[in-house]
This record gives sequence, C-alpha cells and structure tokens, in this order.
Amino acid sequence: MTDTRGPQPQYEGYATGPLPGEREPAPGQAGPYHPPQAYPSPPGGTQGGGRPYGAQQGVGPAQTARKPRTGARTTPRTRKARLRVSKADPWSVMKVSFLLSIALGICTVVASAVLWMVMDAMGVFSTVGGTISEATGSNEGNGFDLQAFLSLPRVLVFTSVIAVIDVVLATALATLGAFIYNLSAGFVGGVELTLAEDE
Repeated sequence: MTDTRGPQPQYEGYATGPLPGEREPAPGQAGPYHPPQAYPSPPGGTQGGGRPYGAQQGVGPAQTARKPRTGARTTPRTRKARLRVSKADPWSVMKVSFLLSIALGICTVVASAVLWMVMDAMGVFSTVGGTISEATGSNEGNGFDLQAFLSLPRVLVFTSVIAVIDVVLATALATLGAFIYNLSAGFVGGVELTLAEDE
C-alpha cells in the first residue's frame, strides 16, 4: 500500500521546540495563576493568605446569621371558643345544691356560736339585759331576763333549725331553677359563653 497524500508540512514548534513542562514562563506572567471568578469578589477583596473580607473584620457565623423581621408577631394568638349551655341536668344540680347548702348551714351554726361567745365576753348581754330588766320590771316581777332567753343552747338550736330549713329550700329552689332553665333554653337557645385560652 502506498501513501497517496503526498509530502506533509513539518511543524517546527512541535518538532524542535521544548515540551510544555520545559517551557520558560512569559515575561509578563509573574506570581501564581488565578482562575477567572464567576462572581465578583466583595469590596476590599481578599487580604493576607486568602482570608475573605468578612473574616478579617471579626464577623463570625453567629454574627452573620439572618435576623428576624421586626414586624413579625412574637406572641402567640389567644384561641377563643364560643359555647352554649343548652341544658342543665336537674339531678346534678340538686346534688350540688344540696352539698353546698349543707356546708352553708354548718358555717352558719359555727359563726353564730363564735359570735355569741364574743358578745358574752364583751358583756353585751349583761348590760343590755340589765337595761331591759329595769325597763320592764315592776313591783311584782324583775322584768324580762335577756340572758336566760339568749343562752348558748337556745341560740344553737334556733340556728340549727334555720340551717335545716335553708338546706331544704335551697335544694328545692335550685332543682326548680334547673327545670325552668331547660324550658327557657328550648325557646331562646340557652346562655352563650366565650372561653379563651390562658396565656
């Protein structure tokens, strides 16, 4: 097989010149090679060993963090719920009112006993009783004896009777009020309440 392309030109640069690693640097290229940058460098560039401009000013990662907007809401929104009491159970109302009226009756008896002791220690009964005895007394009798009438046992018995009546009446009235509320709630819809979450 013969070569039909004819004589080929010789390139002197590749034939007689030095290899790429053996070439001398050009006179205008002094210093390290810097590749082209895709984005412009920050103002001031890099200084001393390639440190960025922000690093030499003492700006750390925590200081360069993004700050929240001042207009953003920092307090959580309070949730509210609107409810309606459509029915009151008469049985539960009766139990609660019964217990509360018993507690109120006991407090009444104890308060009456304490009040009587304080007034007796201050001499109120003796002073007022003496005045009433002199005003109502006559030649035949000594008059009305207030101290005997308002003795501690009588006061406690009288207060206990009032407490028992109060228990019965309060329980009955509360139960009747529950029935009346249920009837009125059927017409007007009941009492509406707005509940808000505690902050």
